[in-house]
Amino acid sequence: MAGNTDDVDVVIAGGGPVGVLTANLLGLHGVRVLVLEREATPHGQPRAFSCDDEALRIYQSAGLIDALKPDLRQSRRVTYTGVGNRPIAELHLSEVDFGFGYTPIWFFYQPLLEKVLREGLGRFEHATLRLGTEVEALEQDNTGVTVRTREMASGKRGAVRARYLIGCDGGRSSVRGLLGISMEGRSYEEPWIAISGTVPEEDAPPECSIVCDPERPGFVGRGPVGQFRWEFRLRPGESAEEMVQPNSVRRLMAPYVNPEKVTVERAQLYTFRCLVAPRWREGRTFLAGDAAHMMPPFMGQGLVSGLRDAANLAWKLARVIHGRAPEALLDTYEQERGPHVRTMLDATVRLGYVFQARNTPTALLRDTVLRGLQRIPSVRRFVEGFRFKPPPSIEEGWLLGGRRSGRHALEGSYFPQPRVRLATGEERLLDDALGTGFAVLSRKNSPAAEAAQQLARELGGTSVTVVPAGLSVTDARGVGDYTGRLAEWFTRHGVDVVVVRPDRFVFGAVPLARLQELRTALGVDRERDTHSARVGAA
Repeated sequence: MAGNTDDVDVVIAGGGPVGVLTANLLGLHGVRVLVLEREATPHGQPRAFSCDDEALRIYQSAGLIDALKPDLRQSRRVTYTGVGNRPIAELHLSEVDFGFGYTPIWFFYQPLLEKVLREGLGRFEHATLRLGTEVEALEQDNTGVTVRTREMASGKRGAVRARYLIGCDGGRSSVRGLLGISMEGRSYEEPWIAISGTVPEEDAPPECSIVCDPERPGFVGRGPVGQFRWEFRLRPGESAEEMVQPNSVRRLMAPYVNPEKVTVERAQLYTFRCLVAPRWREGRTFLAGDAAHMMPPFMGQGLVSGLRDAANLAWKLARVIHGRAPEALLDTYEQERGPHVRTMLDATVRLGYVFQARNTPTALLRDTVLRGLQRIPSVRRFVEGFRFKPPPSIEEGWLLGGRRSGRHALEGSYFPQPRVRLATGEERLLDDALGTGFAVLSRKNSPAAEAAQQLARELGGTSVTVVPAGLSVTDARGVGDYTGRLAEWFTRHGVDVVVVRPDRFVFGAVPLARLQELRTALGVDRERDTHSARVGAA
């Protein structure tokens, strides 16, 4: 890992999962990056607990999924219980496949997650994590940002010059405060308690439960390495000082596990926040993760939303820094991410209303209605299949045509990730064959294959040829579509060429007759003409 530097491409304030994941993604793109973290040692606290299939795909894109996977636990089933702890709904997650390579819900232990992310930076000589250092001030001009720093232990002050700054420093973001940006939305005053600890395998409760009884709404989740999480809403009159006491903690856990078998690591009170910053960019400084938006935990999307920010912003910064895109590309960061965050926020709040019925009569009515609705096959599939979670999509931004033309449009959709067979005979998830940049896919023996390869070269990306099931993969650029999912995708949409962005969203997919339209939107003809003009002038 590189030593301290006073001249980098990007400074990241905040060494939590979002900040360090962003640094890993930038490192893969050859960007010089410095992460500043005010804590001198790992905090060791299991704060965040769950993530989803999109998060795992993003970790995969950072080249870290193999290191993370042993310490992740797949959630196979989630049970919702109502009044009297009677089941009202179940999510059969082991049977759900959104097509992105992983099942929908996974649990992790944050200290182990952060350890892997930080160790990942060691792959890059141009990436540095500087601990025990906070951002004290910042000054921006037309070419960069001067970040004033202070070492927490010694008080020593310094400065770092960077082209861009990203504030990934949490809900109380110093960077956001220095920019004078206030969050908008609401905070929920009702306190909850989050209890983390370990339970021996032989004494562990079963899979995840969402408790919707108004007597004591809560969550019980089983994580990796013997970890468990219990979260409960406090009742009126229950004080913070009382409820974090060992006897109170044991009483809360008792309906779900023998409290004598639990080693409690943390009991912390918190309140929900439903907040979004009105702008995520100020000059050359960006906000990401909790610094830009905070949401209630009912869908487990807080951390994941920050990871999506990282995946969206990192490749754009890299492309601008390396001179392959204009500065205006960075304006699409909030344009693309903001609407999805607000959609996820709305869905989370709606689920929270169901989750937190205020009294028993209302809860009994809810339980009866939900049980009745699930007798309708389509509703049951909707619930059991976790279809109430908003799908990943970009409605407007750096896409062919600038925006999605409809709900089922390809532009702005998340490209599927089936397993494929490589020329070596090895079976891998598709993204492992796509590289870290743009990918241009076409079908083997298609008239578009040669044009797709040329387009990939001009984009500085990877050309991938989809080989139908039953045929051998003889070219290193080929992937064997032995599941048939890619062929079905091309046929269903009637396209010959698809351009997939580094964040795995579809820029555009067209039949061969519209290839020039795709090239023009990508700007590759303009780049080639500019390069030719420079060569001629020389």
